[in-house]
Amino acid sequence: MDRERKYEFTWALLGNIAEGRPNLGHMMRLEVYRLMQYCFRDVLEERYGSDEADAITYDSGYLAGTHFYNHLIGKTESVGELVKKLQSVLKELGIGILRVEEHDEQTGKIVMTVSEDLDCSGLPILSYEVCTYDEGFIAAILESALGKKFQVKEIDCWCTGDRTCRFRAVPVAE
Repeated sequence: MDRERKYEFTWALLGNIAEGRPNLGHMMRLEVYRLMQYCFRDVLEERYGSDEADAITYDSGYLAGTHFYNHLIGKTESVGELVKKLQSVLKELGIGILRVEEHDEQTGKIVMTVSEDLDCSGLPILSYEVCTYDEGFIAAILESALGKKFQVKEIDCWCTGDRTCRFRAVPVAE
């Protein structure tokens, strides 16, 4: 299907913040971000159903994670170096506080937590995890850094009563 794309993502779409927001700069309230995110999710779910909305949200996180890695993390030589850089950038940008709880070098499995998560920390208790965007984001960063695909699943979430979001990342056999 041939169709012109208006919004294909490039890093340039983030713009020149200093020029465009000389008084307000980078700062904005978290509620504004969540308002946009959860309104997008609501419209996607209403139009396409929960499963497709989750798939689109995951894919959006994956696209963002790929660009995030390329522009803010860059090449790393080891899982340890990746984690160190990622912890620093996530904290500096106010996205969350990353900790690795488990890394099995034999299987490649990684279990990590993100506390004070941008997407859900402080939200009400629900009966499901909500960090689908984060799953895609983490999968893309791991794939970009380590050169293999990962299946990432949130296994604990603020919204299910935990006080941190926990993700299990497992390499996908090709």
